[in-house]
Amino acid sequence: MNPSDSSSLLLWHGLNFAAPAAALALLLPLLGRLLLGRRAALLPWWGQMLAQWLLGLTVLAACFWQFGHDGQMASYAALVVGAGTLQWVLLRGWRTA
Repeated sequence: MNPSDSSSLLLWHGLNFAAPAAALALLLPLLGRLLLGRRAALLPWWGQMLAQWLLGLTVLAACFWQFGHDGQMASYAALVVGAGTLQWVLLRGWRTA
């Protein structure tokens, strides 16, 4: 195996590892704005996406460290709970309209 193959495999695995976090980071701010309307959020939409992505990568990395490999359902459950909680905080969900 030559080095270019191993680097492309490493890139491919890294992108697949980050894909669930990226998907939630893209969907939550957009769907929140669509379903809840324009609320006074703590961050603009792009800031929400960045915060969601960073949180998602952190959660997935912590679960990877805890379990020893990725792809555990508990990892994805923690990702969804963390992302939902962060979006609730960013949209100030404790306030009524």
